[in-house]
Amino acid sequence: MKVQKGQAAPDFSLYNTEKTKVSLADYKGKNLLILFFPQAFTGVCTTELCAVRDSLDVYANLHADVVGISVDSLFTLAKFKEEQQLNFPLLSDFNKEISQAYGAFYDDFVFDMKGVSRRAAFVVDKQGIVQYAEVLESAGDLPNFESIKAALADLG
Repeated sequence: MKVQKGQAAPDFSLYNTEKTKVSLADYKGKNLLILFFPQAFTGVCTTELCAVRDSLDVYANLHADVVGISVDSLFTLAKFKEEQQLNFPLLSDFNKEISQAYGAFYDDFVFDMKGVSRRAAFVVDKQGIVQYAEVLESAGDLPNFESIKAALADLG
């Protein structure tokens, strides 16, 4: 089931690239942009996350933190983060539970891969309520960043 606007954001507790557990509760009282992405080191994922890296100040000015989530291991994500000089946390959903909880999950992906995060974006407000939800059918598409920024601007 896909998470939709107006719903409470599903809780999560995942390891980041520094091997520290990060939970949704850590962002209570903050606006949060959650970006699910299929796989580190792939073209569209790199383009997406580097675009966010390059405009992180825009999200900060909109009073939002950003996290990226994929089913890659935290070790793979650490290398990816280092190589791309990403300036926001990447979280490993290696057990594939959180991607499924958000409805951002491919059962079957390219090259016969099973269980990969869909490209998706969720804006969660300071109270933990989803204020924007976009789950893309095609891994080749990017989230609508202008709509994301507008949703964040509406939160003030």
